[in-house]
Amino acid sequence: MKIWTSEHIFNHPWETVTKAAMQKYPNPMNPSVFGVDVLDRSVDQQGRLHSKRLLSTEWGLPSIVKSLIGNARTCTYVQEHSVVDPEEKTLELQSTNITFTNMVSVDERLIYRPHSEDPEKTVLTQEAIISVKGVSLSSYLEGLMASTISTNAGKGREAMEWVIRRLNAEIEELAITARGTIRTPMAAAVTEK
Repeated sequence: MKIWTSEHIFNHPWETVTKAAMQKYPNPMNPSVFGVDVLDRSVDQQGRLHSKRLLSTEWGLPSIVKSLIGNARTCTYVQEHSVVDPEEKTLELQSTNITFTNMVSVDERLIYRPHSEDPEKTVLTQEAIISVKGVSLSSYLEGLMASTISTNAGKGREAMEWVIRRLNAEIEELAITARGTIRTPMAAAVTEK
């Protein structure tokens, strides 16, 4: 078993980062995630949003791993459960692979919270537990997978920034459209006088 951890600070408020996290896929930085299906979504009595999603991914497994598992097919499915708590301002995502579970398991947990000293920033703590089963090189393979997870986490942070830029551009575009719509009737009223 290999445990990988990371912490990152986004220079955006928690609300913005949470919206981006829920719209992260698909994105050009992580083309390996090619499908996201919402299986269930509900709000509990405490006002927390629970979502269960199925992510369709193409794992970029090293060729040595592909040869050991004896399968050229690397399409995998990941089950994700997220809880958004607007009162506590936390977003917790837990995911686990549901494909190849007899050979490998990757359990990941991400928590987004406002920065304790600056509410305009958000802290992401991330942990992955990797277990390769039934192979003599399991420790080596777990290390390879941890390295891949680390690389993908960096791409994931880039993707979050990309989504945030996209959301900000949409908001700006809507604001410009709204200002134009508001000005047009007022301009017409002025010219009618």
